[in-house]
Amino acid sequence: MTSLTDTYFDNVIERLAALKTALAPGMQRAAEAIIAAARSDHRIYVFGTGHSHVLAEEVHYRAGGLAITVPILSSTTMLHEGAVASTVYERTEGIVRPIFARYGIKPGDVLFVISNSGVNAAPIEAAKVGREIGATVIAITSVAYSTASAKGRTRLADLADIVLDNGAPPGDAVLDVPGSDLKVGPVSTAIGVTIMNAILAEVAAKLSADGDAPIYLSANMPGAKEINEKLVERYRPRNPHL
Repeated sequence: MTSLTDTYFDNVIERLAALKTALAPGMQRAAEAIIAAARSDHRIYVFGTGHSHVLAEEVHYRAGGLAITVPILSSTTMLHEGAVASTVYERTEGIVRPIFARYGIKPGDVLFVISNSGVNAAPIEAAKVGREIGATVIAITSVAYSTASAKGRTRLADLADIVLDNGAPPGDAVLDVPGSDLKVGPVSTAIGVTIMNAILAEVAAKLSADGDAPIYLSANMPGAKEINEKLVERYRPRNPHL
């Protein structure tokens, strides 16, 4: 009998294999937008609420990651200071604009908005604010989930310049629990992180060919201290989390 451990691995691998092809054009467009922004000394901002904020932390000060990335982090929309309250806040209109005011997003920057369900007030407002500013808005979302949940509401997928559909089902969990109607095994985070890192790897390769790829080294690697200190000094003025 196949275990749920094996089934989950197989499910995620199959999804990633399919998305590698399906998302190739969109990921290429995203990479090109980021490369153009980086070459003009712009920044790449990443915003998500609830578990989607994990993608913002994933790219922040990351070994093998780009220093041009800036996470947008606000405790009210995250989980660690109150998961129940954060669910209320992410569905409350008007909270994103004051959060974004801290970051100084500019025309020509790139803004990733991550929302699996794609219909909550906060990511919708984030996409709208990003467009008002003149940033390129890239969404990582489940089109199937947002379509099922929208019920006449605007979806994140309706607002973004580039939509990367993570292919997650409504509800996110993909495995049936034997003997019940429950499901486990959410996939949106594993898929979203893979999409994000794949795009940034492509960006890093192109910037390296230009001779300027601002890539962090793991703190335990030789020369990391000197390289990372220079990157922090250069990019700290527009990243309040460095």
